[in-house]
Amino acid sequence: MTTTQTERPEQPPAPDPTPAEQRSALFRLLFIVVAGLFAAYVAGVTSTVLVVVAIIVMIMLHELGHFATAKWAGMKVTEYFLGFGPRLWSIRRGETEYGVKAIPAGGYVKIIGMSNLEKIDPADEPRTYRQKPYWRRLSVAVAGSTVHFILAFVLLVAVFAGVGVVNYDKPQLEVGSISSLSKGPSPAEKAGFRVGDRLVAVDGRRLESWNEVPPYIKKRPGQPIVFSVVRDGRPLELTAVPADRSKVTVEGDTGARPSEPLGFVGVGPSFPVERAGPVDAVGRATTELGRVTKATLSALANIFSPEGASAYGRSLLGSSSGQPRPEDPRFLSPVGFVRVASQAAESSWRDVLFLLILINVFVGVFNMIPLLPLDGGHVAIATYERLRSRRGRRYHADIAKAMPVYYAVFFVLVFLGVTSLYLDIVRPAANPFQ
Repeated sequence: MTTTQTERPEQPPAPDPTPAEQRSALFRLLFIVVAGLFAAYVAGVTSTVLVVVAIIVMIMLHELGHFATAKWAGMKVTEYFLGFGPRLWSIRRGETEYGVKAIPAGGYVKIIGMSNLEKIDPADEPRTYRQKPYWRRLSVAVAGSTVHFILAFVLLVAVFAGVGVVNYDKPQLEVGSISSLSKGPSPAEKAGFRVGDRLVAVDGRRLESWNEVPPYIKKRPGQPIVFSVVRDGRPLELTAVPADRSKVTVEGDTGARPSEPLGFVGVGPSFPVERAGPVDAVGRATTELGRVTKATLSALANIFSPEGASAYGRSLLGSSSGQPRPEDPRFLSPVGFVRVASQAAESSWRDVLFLLILINVFVGVFNMIPLLPLDGGHVAIATYERLRSRRGRRYHADIAKAMPVYYAVFFVLVFLGVTSLYLDIVRPAANPFQ
């Protein structure tokens, strides 16, 4: 996100560090990175770290969008940094300082003269953001979100054409998942089922499709069922006694128990993975990007509605069981992001890609909310100034009048950040990839 200076004049650039100081800072940074990667390897969380790194790269590409369009417009960009807090390493090239700070919770680009409140050297005034034409300011403001939508589109094409999409409408006669009970093994685990077993018959009745299996099991709680399967080319018979689903809890299932006896074994089908051609993948990616964007807009509208605020309050206060309801809206803190990234990495790289797609679309949409300090606020101000301007007379909005809104939005963002961190620690969300 581009920064908006509101209080103090632009400070003169710090003296350039000596080559020895730069080498020392770079060595410290490399040491921290290598130590972190080694720790991740030892802890067995390398995949999670890679997903987090991918998110950090997305953040910096967002800032690169602002940086590139600002440079293209002739604006003066003084800083391009990953992270916040104490500086770990930086280098100056021309008028811009590039570097890394200690807290990798985001990034920023500093463009001079983002508002009329910032005091600028008169010699630099022509190169400020505020002095550029409307279309230049607009391009800089929307560049970050545009990058996110481009990334989401590219990832969607990669998923459809390369990784493939699971077709859940075509369950196959092959065991793709095995569930456990919250208090002990499921009937499938007791019977010795394994992922990859191909079902051939139940109680001697040959199967034509998976859709025949669940109804047969549900009608026979407590009655032994003989499953004929093929494992690694060898025929086997496995006997499972279905549990009564109305009396047991399946691990990870947050839904209510059925009110009537239903048989439950704990085997789920596998589903085919389908890949599209390049042209079809582009079309499907376009459609899916529109669908995800629409769903994101709807989710944001729901969160900030009275009903959504009430549901968020329920999440904070907790239900009688101490767990939030799955349908209650919530944001994720960095702790939650790391947990979800770990869950996605443990599930499959397809889920990782979909997680990155959802993050890109969400950030792209959320950042366009027309309120400062979000990029959408700069779009709104630039557009307002354009509408108020007359031929030969440029109108400049007084940002001081918008500061109450700025601080209100900032307070809401801080509140959401703090409460999301609380929820992710005290009442973490259910695994969305189970």
